[in-house]
Amino acid sequence: MEKALQDICKPDGICYGCGPSNLDGIQIKSHWAEDGVHVIATVTPDPKYTGWPGLVYGGFLAMLTDCHSNWTCIAHHYRAEGREPGSLPAIECVTGQLGVRYLKPTPIGVPLHLSARVEGDVGRKTRVICEIRAGHELTVTGDSLFFRVDTGALSEQAKQA
Repeated sequence: MEKALQDICKPDGICYGCGPSNLDGIQIKSHWAEDGVHVIATVTPDPKYTGWPGLVYGGFLAMLTDCHSNWTCIAHHYRAEGREPGSLPAIECVTGQLGVRYLKPTPIGVPLHLSARVEGDVGRKTRVICEIRAGHELTVTGDSLFFRVDTGALSEQAKQA
């Protein structure tokens, strides 16, 4: 399989959910699907992410939705500009609004299949729709908004706060 978007664009990333350099993190690996529209990933939650007995903790599912949707947004920005992922200047986005709907209980210990796509035009504000399936069962949907930003400037603002 081709290299994950995270490994191409941000190999030094430290995000708990998707950072390749966070050895204690989940290290989600997102790729373009064959259809060229969706970005996909598969994650099998460890039992330590249990909420209720036998079920995945809802916060873990929200984190998967957030990280995978953000990488979907970034991938679409590169594609919209006719650029290869990871080419400079780097494209970075942050979550502006995270919407998560829990449709059915999500069982622990089974592969979760994530699929996300951009809804509408890619702009500074980008809407991403995400689905999580346990096997073939749709258990979670996300409808979120991401903003294209200069994360270096955001870090400086945070230091001044």
